[in-house]
Amino acid sequence: MTIFFRHFCSGLIAASVLLLGVPAHCAESAGTGTESAVKPKASAAPKKSSTRKPVAHTRVSAKLESHSASATQPHSAPKVVVAAKQSMGELEGLRATHDSLALKSSVALVMDQDTDEVLFSKNSQAVLPIASITKLMTAVVVTDAALPLDEVLTVTQDDVDTEKGSRSRLSVGTQLTREEMLHLALMSSENRAAHALGRNYPGGLAVFVSAMNAKARSLGMNDTHYVEPTGLSSLNQSSAHDLATLVKLAHTHPLIRELSTSPQFLVDVGSRKLQFHNTNRLVSNPTWDIGLQKTGYITEAGRCLVMQASLAGRKLIMVFLDSSGLNTRLADAERVRRWVTQMTPKPVS
Repeated sequence: MTIFFRHFCSGLIAASVLLLGVPAHCAESAGTGTESAVKPKASAAPKKSSTRKPVAHTRVSAKLESHSASATQPHSAPKVVVAAKQSMGELEGLRATHDSLALKSSVALVMDQDTDEVLFSKNSQAVLPIASITKLMTAVVVTDAALPLDEVLTVTQDDVDTEKGSRSRLSVGTQLTREEMLHLALMSSENRAAHALGRNYPGGLAVFVSAMNAKARSLGMNDTHYVEPTGLSSLNQSSAHDLATLVKLAHTHPLIRELSTSPQFLVDVGSRKLQFHNTNRLVSNPTWDIGLQKTGYITEAGRCLVMQASLAGRKLIMVFLDSSGLNTRLADAERVRRWVTQMTPKPVS
């Protein structure tokens, strides 16, 4: 009877639970007032499993930490693009000048050496930096002084370029004769050689530069001024007309003609031999008959070239200043050569 009564009560309670929709475990946790009171009984698992973090949460946390770490890392500074420095001719707008030969040089002059007739002119009165064309006047002053060509000169620290930081194959302590220094200055545009020539002039470098300017004035080169013998300074300036005058005079010096047009030169430097080449490859071109030449370049001057050449039965002097590209000064010279040889040139501007 007792057993029957217990079963009867249990059944009655279960029926009440089903009818009222109350969870069967509510009476056990109702008094706690916690959120777990409404969780299914399955959540009442051992502590070990209830405290384990779900894998998904770990991944999210890792992503957040990674994002936080990357957010705190310093960003690299943006790259600054530095515009190429412009030449003085470009700054003055000379490169925008158009001409009938489509030359790339801002300044050009073609003149008959014997008659001084101007066959072609483009901005020929503009005064611009002339870079290593300077060395042509350096050579004139040295040869005019009739200094011993076999005298040995030494490259010193004073000859190292502090203006532009240019390189040289002539290390400090190199000893060469004055003629060898002159050869390298004219043919390969060697800056240390040119500076050593000026420094070893009687009275020193300052007297040498004064002699350069005095020579320019005596020739009527009123647009010309020199501050040093290499052309590394942009303060060495001249016009195409003045440079044509200089080329005409320099061509009267046999040594300058010979050394400036030499294709290459092998120099003994201590226990080594160094091979130097001409900076103007046209001297090795069989289609050209060049009697004198000099190239030049610094950023402020652009690419420069002066030449004396025989074309179509005429001796011509050519000046090209502030050419914009690596080979455009030579290409301009080729344009002039074709123009002269294909037709009877008439003065143009």
